[in-house]
Order: sequence, then C-alpha cells, then structure tokens
Amino acid sequence: MTEKKNITIMGAGLVGSLLSLYLAKRGHKVDIYERRPDMRKVVLDGGRSINLALSDRGWRALKGIGIEEDVRKVAIPMYGRMMHDEKGNLTYQPYGKEGQAIYSVSRAGLNMALMDLSEPNPDINYHFNRQLLDVNLRNSEVELRNTETGEKERLKTDLLFGADGAFSMLRNAMQKTERYNYSQSYLEYGYKELTIPPAADGSWQLAEKNALHIWPRGNYMMIALPNIDGSFTCTLFFPFEGERSFAAIKTDTDLLNFFLEVFPDAVPLMPDLAEEYFSNPIGSLVTIKCFPWSYEDKALLIGDACHAVVPFYGQGMNAGFEDITVLDQMLENFDGDWEKLFKDFERKRKPDADAIADLAVMNFIEMRDEVANSRFLLRKKIEGKISEQYPDKWLPLYSMVTFSDLPYSYALETGRLQEEIMRKVMKHINSEEDYSKPKVQQLLEEQIIHKEKLKKYNGGEAEVNR
Repeated sequence: MTEKKNITIMGAGLVGSLLSLYLAKRGHKVDIYERRPDMRKVVLDGGRSINLALSDRGWRALKGIGIEEDVRKVAIPMYGRMMHDEKGNLTYQPYGKEGQAIYSVSRAGLNMALMDLSEPNPDINYHFNRQLLDVNLRNSEVELRNTETGEKERLKTDLLFGADGAFSMLRNAMQKTERYNYSQSYLEYGYKELTIPPAADGSWQLAEKNALHIWPRGNYMMIALPNIDGSFTCTLFFPFEGERSFAAIKTDTDLLNFFLEVFPDAVPLMPDLAEEYFSNPIGSLVTIKCFPWSYEDKALLIGDACHAVVPFYGQGMNAGFEDITVLDQMLENFDGDWEKLFKDFERKRKPDADAIADLAVMNFIEMRDEVANSRFLLRKKIEGKISEQYPDKWLPLYSMVTFSDLPYSYALETGRLQEEIMRKVMKHINSEEDYSKPKVQQLLEEQIIHKEKLKKYNGGEAEVNR
C-alpha cells in the first residue's frame, strides 16, 4: 500500500478537475487552486471558448471514472465535415467508418460537470480566486494571493501538479532550473468566436447539425460546431495582419462586405455578427513544448502546461485527458517512488505530445487549403477503399489520431509512410473506378504488403477499433 499524499493541483480547468477525481480515487487528499472565480456562480468573460471535439481518447478517460454516459447526454455527435463553398454549395466528407463520430461539447459545460462531480468528494477541495505568485520547488511551497481580499498565503504540500494551462506559473518556475528546455511558437493567425443562434422554433439553422461545418478559403477559414440549445459556435481563423486580416477589418461595412463575399450563406444566419465581431477578443494560437515536465519527486506538469497545441486536430483536451489515463495506469503498479514515476511518465508522453503538436499544425493546412479540393476528396475516398481492403495494415491517419489509442508518435510516423504510398497511388487515379485497375492493385500490394511498418497496429485491427 503506497503512502497517501496531500496533493495540490494548480488549475481547476478540464484537466485539473479530472485529475483530482483520479487521484482521490487512489486515496489521496487533493486541493485545487484556481485563479478565476467559480464558473458555476460567476459568468466568466465569453468569446474565447472554442467548442471542444471530444473523441476516443477523451471518452476513455471519462469512462475511467464512470461519467462517460452523463457527458454523452450533452454532447452532439459529428459524423463528418460539411464544407461550404463561396456559393453556399455543400460537400460532405465522413470522418471515419460508419457510426464513428467526434462529439461537440461546451468547454464550460464539461468543466462545470467535472467540478460538480469532484466537489462532493470529501478528499477534493476547490479554492477559487487564488492567484499563484511564487513557487519554491525545492521546498514544495507556493505563495498565493486571494484576488477578492488581496491577502497572501503560503502553503506547503507533498506533491504539486501543474494543470494551469499554456501559460503555467508552475512551468515558469521550472524554467528557472538548470538545463530546462522550452519553446513556444505562435501561428500568424488568431481566432474570434461568433455565433449562429437557434431558429425561432429552437432548431438548428444549418441543415446538418451532426457535422463540423467548415468554410475553407485557402488563407483562412471559419468553422461551426453544434450546441444542444440549437445554436452553433463559430470560430473565424484569420491572419492578424495583411490585406484580408483582423487588422484590415475596421468598420461594420468592411465586415459585412467581407462576409458577403466569402461566407455568403452564413450572413443571414448571424444577426449579431458585427456586435460579436467587434466585442469578442482575438485569441492567439500557440504551440508549447518543454522538457522535463517534472521536478524531482515534488512537482509534475500535465496537459497544456507542458504541451499546449493549436486546436486543428481537436486533440488538446483529449491529449490532456490521455495524460491522466496514462498516469493512472502507471499508478496501478506504483511502488511509492514518485520521482521515478514522474520521470517514466514524462519520457513516455513527451514523444506523443510533440507528435500531436506537429499533427495539429499540419491539419490546419489541410482544413484551410485542401478540404474543398476535388483531388483531396477523391484521395480520401481511395484511402477509405485501401483501409477496407487491408484492414489490419492500413488505418487512415485521422482515424489513428481520433478513433484509436495508438500513440500519437506512431500515428505521425505511420502517416508519413502512408503519405508516400498515396502519392504513388494517386498518380494512377482519376476516378474512384480507377482503384480496381490491375496496375493500381499491383502497386498497392507491393507498397503495403512489403512495408513492414504498415503490417501491424499493436495487436491488429481489434486493438485499434476496440
């Protein structure tokens, strides 16, 4: 029986709240400190809450504490992408096999559900309005300021977990230690949240509610995810500077002319477009990589605090939740050596965190530039046929990332091999019918059967589709 610890978690967001449940399940006493007020009692500033796409990795973590079914009640399945061209024409592309979906959930709604589940537990205590000012890693001490009263307090803990997001104060303290590696990189794009409200009868105004809607426009795009109240949360991803950019749109007229030209079918559905556009903040898109994630046997970073990614694979929350699943699996056979546990955890997760960061940027380019391209859509259909023909040797990259628990690093490496093969195959493809040509089939057999890396997925198809 390992010694039960007093554990402090910085950050009561999605990862911090879920982590508290897993640690309390293991018998530890957990205190969670959050800079913001309790979102269940105070409406926080809006405009930056990109809806979340919950997929298999996230569901697995929720299932581990028994709340999967509760969350499904407030999640909307999205079975594919619905592309809108400049004339309002629609093209649909399914995400995976029939029945596979990613799920649109409200960030705040899920966060509040996790808090409501955590709080009744006598071993979990939330402390809101607490700003972290200073961390003494060596002594496991933190200094906090009560943002309501201005009072400062120091507290000592057995273990300190940093789930305090991309601009983590705990990571900031670690960056001051010797030989600490850290990098952050911003896209030249920002994002702004907009809304398509429900119709007068409460229904969804976009014809297909069970899809992620995309308006791909080459250098920028808008997406829309459904909400259970009949609305869609839209996000405009747009350059900060340039001829068409946030900087270039200065007036209501600029905005309306731009939207009428590039998103004409959306304009009639967005009555509050100008008000929302000019009042909602512009968010930035950052990738953060660092190492190590831990300090001795005293502190560990988790989620965005150690691997923030841009949102274009919908994996930020899912990756953070998978961190918790992996950590919990390691705690199953834990011998009490926290420093070894932390080191093993960061070594296991770092390659996967780096891989999903790179995949997310790659998927931005795909969503923005390629999804409206007829050759791209044909290629997706051909890849689906390959997967059907070679189910134990070929799982498309998107499915590896979204509908399996294969390591992200494995998905990235295998995806690159598949990319090489697809380039060769597509030279002989002008229509779906061309897939059956003897030349194409021979090429596939040569490429797939003899590519050792594509032969097996950690136990085969049953493993990746379970």
